[in-house]
Amino acid sequence: MRIPSRAKLCGLALALALAPFTPEPAQAQEKQSGNREIYLYQGADRAQRLIAQAKKEGSLSLYSTMTLEDANPLIAAFEKKYGVKVTMWRAVNQKLVQRAVAEARAGKHAVDVFEGSGHGMEILYRETLLEKFFSPAFSDIPPEAFPRHGYYAPDNFLFFVMGYNTKLVKPEEVPNTYEDLLQPKWSGNLGIEASDIIWLAAVAKAMGEEKGLAYFQKLAAMKPQIRSGHTLLAELVASGEIPIGLTLYNQAVDKLKDKGAPIDWKPLPPAFGRADGIGVAKRASHPHAALLFVDFVLSEEGQRIIKSRNRVPVNRTVDSSFNKFNFGIIDLAGMLDEWETWEKRWHALFLQGRK
Repeated sequence: MRIPSRAKLCGLALALALAPFTPEPAQAQEKQSGNREIYLYQGADRAQRLIAQAKKEGSLSLYSTMTLEDANPLIAAFEKKYGVKVTMWRAVNQKLVQRAVAEARAGKHAVDVFEGSGHGMEILYRETLLEKFFSPAFSDIPPEAFPRHGYYAPDNFLFFVMGYNTKLVKPEEVPNTYEDLLQPKWSGNLGIEASDIIWLAAVAKAMGEEKGLAYFQKLAAMKPQIRSGHTLLAELVASGEIPIGLTLYNQAVDKLKDKGAPIDWKPLPPAFGRADGIGVAKRASHPHAALLFVDFVLSEEGQRIIKSRNRVPVNRTVDSSFNKFNFGIIDLAGMLDEWETWEKRWHALFLQGRK
């Protein structure tokens, strides 16, 4: 797949910065970097050797989409435990990908660890910026959450859920199925985030593509309000401007609920989530520190910190919503390959006439 198609998945045109770039063939990803031996080592002295070498390196550079509010407690705990400094550069997904690829093209390898949305991590993999690695935490993470190629690992889940204003939607009126959303009283009272193409694709395929697309034609006829930003949509539901949001992230709802806002959520079957991922840079300057940080994020200790930020941990030793509801995990690699088809369908259904 060529760069412009991948860029669309990130939500903006990266073509300006990336168009001249021709990615290496997929098989080139198998070419080992000098760091692979470090990343894949599983000897009995792994932990001892990793910690000692990471302390010698003294620092690492992290590129992440995680908010500072959520990332700072994780970084602080890691630095306190190991005495290794973390320098974080934070950006939205598309800007992170753009910077990483541009730096690699310029021969600059400033980053040691990448953390971000699964589709962004998939693009970094396809641009051969990641390296395979091993972590002891892998055995505690659901196998289906990993990409097939194994070049990054999931570090937290985000579930697409229906959020609703508890003052405007009575308990007996809360929809239980997607069909319930087609009741006339919900016309104009539903909200959808403007970029949630992967939600459309996942739900439509689960319903059976023909049946699913027919359903979404009916849902589009309900004239849902389209808003840009999952956090904004959750806030609009909490404020009562939109009674029901169909594509909220559970963590955004939970944060507002914890602050006393009149909002709650429930999954509508078929329900889906996506994973944010974490991976080590192929040409990291601080490979031991990079791997130690990834180990920490995926460990029970790191995952408990992630849970404390209302994010859903991937490590099964930490109790989470993943264990209580039946969610499917979206195959983001597959979505990249079908992106143009679903993007056209999304625009035809929900974005026609919008500027």
